[in-house]
Amino acid sequence: MRDLKIPAQRHPEKAHRPDNAQPKKPDWIRVKAPGGAGYNETRRIMRENKLVTVCEEAGCPNVGECWSQGHATMMIMGDICTRGCTFCNIATGRPDTLDVFEPGRVADSVAKLGLKHVVITSVDRDDLDDGGAEHFAQTIRAIRHRSPGTTIEILTPDFLKSKPGALETVVAARPDVFNHNLETVPGLYPTVRPGARYFHSLRLLQRVKEMDPHIFTKSGIMVGLGEERQQVVQVMDDMRAADIDFLTIGQYLQPTPKHHRVDRFVTPDEFASYEKAAFGKGFLMVSATPLTRSSYHAGDDFARLRAAREAKLANG
Repeated sequence: MRDLKIPAQRHPEKAHRPDNAQPKKPDWIRVKAPGGAGYNETRRIMRENKLVTVCEEAGCPNVGECWSQGHATMMIMGDICTRGCTFCNIATGRPDTLDVFEPGRVADSVAKLGLKHVVITSVDRDDLDDGGAEHFAQTIRAIRHRSPGTTIEILTPDFLKSKPGALETVVAARPDVFNHNLETVPGLYPTVRPGARYFHSLRLLQRVKEMDPHIFTKSGIMVGLGEERQQVVQVMDDMRAADIDFLTIGQYLQPTPKHHRVDRFVTPDEFASYEKAAFGKGFLMVSATPLTRSSYHAGDDFARLRAAREAKLANG
């Protein structure tokens, strides 16, 4: 077992920030180093199709497990973000122009991997008029064409600076799950997610459900950033008021000393308590564990999510 380390020089734009000590991870956080035939085959397909994955860019602790099973979360529109969130391992800067052939390559990779469920995410693209909405829609349509039986989950930016109609463009492409992470409690936005607005993100998800009630909505937060339990419970209430179906809660892990510090490691028992509270508030699906990430076991969770809605409808 070993910790996955991300080199600090990846983030020259964060060089002016003071170093934050990285505490030793408890045993329940440690993961096996990635490797094996399945992992290598997934990596080969990603490289062959010149695709970026959030698994690598964000330094996800579950990359070894997921890739060994042929699951990868593809990140479209490049690997440079226009935002500078203090928790995030993705580089900040001026992105390249969009690759018009990327949607087709994503669809080809989904077909080669034989995915039953795929998660597509992206960097923030505030440099684009529509925030990349049309590129998301083209990617969804390309996957539908190549793999009509694959269910599609998208994890989008907030489209905060986009022209009117951007969200409508994505929703019209009919993803099965629309995910947008709130990331943290509103009181920590100025230091953790300074380029975003909590209630804008909340309203974004509410609008998706208003436009198409058949699309599942999903959001997640990290804990261990300095939030209080009551603040997390309030976020749950806000999400349910916005009719969000699926909640994920995971432990924040600090990518480098230049990123936001880890305030504490939340125990597995606390995560279990959050899960129980969230189900009690009416979420159809909840995943709350130290290693929970937005796309971790997403396919299995989607199947349970759909079953939960069918059961709810059957029971009136």
